[in-house]
Amino acid sequence: MKAAVLNQVGDDKLELRDDVTTTPVGPQEIRIKIKACGVCHSDLSAMDGTLPALAPGVVGHEGAGEVVEIGGAVTSLAVGDHVAITFVPPCGKCPQCVTGQSHLCLIHTISAFTSPRFVVGGNPAFGYAGLGAFAEEMVVPADAAMKIDDDVPWEIAALLSCGILTGVGAVLNTAKVEAGSSVAVIGCGGVGVAVIQGARLAAAARIVAVDPVLEKHEVAQKFGATHATTPDGVADLNNQLNFGMGFDYVFDVVGLPATIRQAWDLTRRGGHTVVVGAGRADAMVSFSAQELFLHDKTLHGSFYGTANFRRDIPRMIALWRQGRLDLEGMISKRIRLEDVNEGLQALKGGGSLIRQVILFD
Repeated sequence: MKAAVLNQVGDDKLELRDDVTTTPVGPQEIRIKIKACGVCHSDLSAMDGTLPALAPGVVGHEGAGEVVEIGGAVTSLAVGDHVAITFVPPCGKCPQCVTGQSHLCLIHTISAFTSPRFVVGGNPAFGYAGLGAFAEEMVVPADAAMKIDDDVPWEIAALLSCGILTGVGAVLNTAKVEAGSSVAVIGCGGVGVAVIQGARLAAAARIVAVDPVLEKHEVAQKFGATHATTPDGVADLNNQLNFGMGFDYVFDVVGLPATIRQAWDLTRRGGHTVVVGAGRADAMVSFSAQELFLHDKTLHGSFYGTANFRRDIPRMIALWRQGRLDLEGMISKRIRLEDVNEGLQALKGGGSLIRQVILFD
């Protein structure tokens, strides 16, 4: 089968190969024929080493597809089921799962991440985040997939698997934004736009989009931002809207020390700074002990939007069906697997791209 392979971390391109196979389906695993996969910035982060990845391996993690084979112990899914996937498959039994933090479950994740999921040219290869959705098929734990209605388009289902749960979830689950509050969002790519949509769903009164790319300002306003500005202009807007006191909630969707620090500085005393962007392990952010004490702010990390995969996928689909969550509008471009390197380069270039989706059929 065809797949896009990262030969070593640090490569700026994936190798398209047609001699890839999956590992055999284990008793508690399933084989999925991938139908659509989003091109996410986290895929770039895996390639350049910002996020942990093993090579050689197949990249891609924001996907949806059809179950074509199930292991002997699988009872929750059947061949022919349409599924969305997750890179944090909840086991339902560990301390994180039973205390309502299933997004932090590591039971399946560690083994899937560190075990070969593919065979490339006769040699074992890994799947990024335990998945590897830039491939025509993949084998994953059954817990990493959730059945969805057959009428949900593949490209919509793919977006749900990562970008939407991460962005909307950061607002509704992590920060629990209150109606009538003020929100600023730093970084208006795919996940940033999902954060903006989440703030709109939460009935925030003012939603300020912050991005250096001017083309993204109009896009952000289309999805619910009430104001848009560059990082250099946000201080003036803060003075205008908040008398310089700061926003109730500020979301950093970039993950750089400078943007995290800016998010903190834009947050009012007693407000909430939420870090959604995935940064490097060696990227350090500084705060003084005094400001942490005096400002009484809350600094949240938001991994995967603090999402409960099995609860939140149906919620997002319901919001989409009601026309309250615009997923079709987030798809900037539909491409083929053969175009994945061009898609990754376009993602690096910024511009007004929100999400590119690879279609397999």
